[in-house]
Amino acid sequence: MSRSDQTRTAVLGALSIQPMSGYALREEIVSTLGHFWSESFGQIYPALARLEGEGLVERRDAGSRSSTFAITRVGTEQLRTLLAEPPQIAKPRNGVLLRLFFGRQLGPDRCRELVRERRESALRQLAELARARAEVEADASLADQAPYILLTVSAGEHSARATVAWADEATAALDGLATRATPARAGAGVADGGAE
Repeated sequence: MSRSDQTRTAVLGALSIQPMSGYALREEIVSTLGHFWSESFGQIYPALARLEGEGLVERRDAGSRSSTFAITRVGTEQLRTLLAEPPQIAKPRNGVLLRLFFGRQLGPDRCRELVRERRESALRQLAELARARAEVEADASLADQAPYILLTVSAGEHSARATVAWADEATAALDGLATRATPARAGAGVADGGAE
């Protein structure tokens, strides 16, 4: 599934829950799907225009400043088709792990700081997911969809808890390195395994 098809899937999926304006749609994607999916305004509005042109969504309140979009019957059928396709698995780009991989250049203290920041971020994510879980469970209008939505919340919770556990383990390992290692010198010579 291409990136544009995945954008279509996210937009149609969000509109299958309830009609929304383009702005509300983006906010819903950020707040509800944000722990595992992101879309920018630059992707959402062109996707809405294309979906409307194809008859997959319809504009309501077209005379008002902020039109509301709703998924059509054909749009729901298209959403089901898109969801049945294999998902696109993107290669991760993790700046913290990239820096840790080359951590000898930074030294244990700076690496420990990176790990601490990542741990704190995971704890914030857990708090956000707890709020999301409570909102979904309390929203009676989502009763039919809540079990599915909560599967994604649970995945985010598991991932964040795993990050906290990894950060604790990594910190312990870095503490051991700090007592016996120093950052590499720039321009290390032959004695250090470098080239003259």
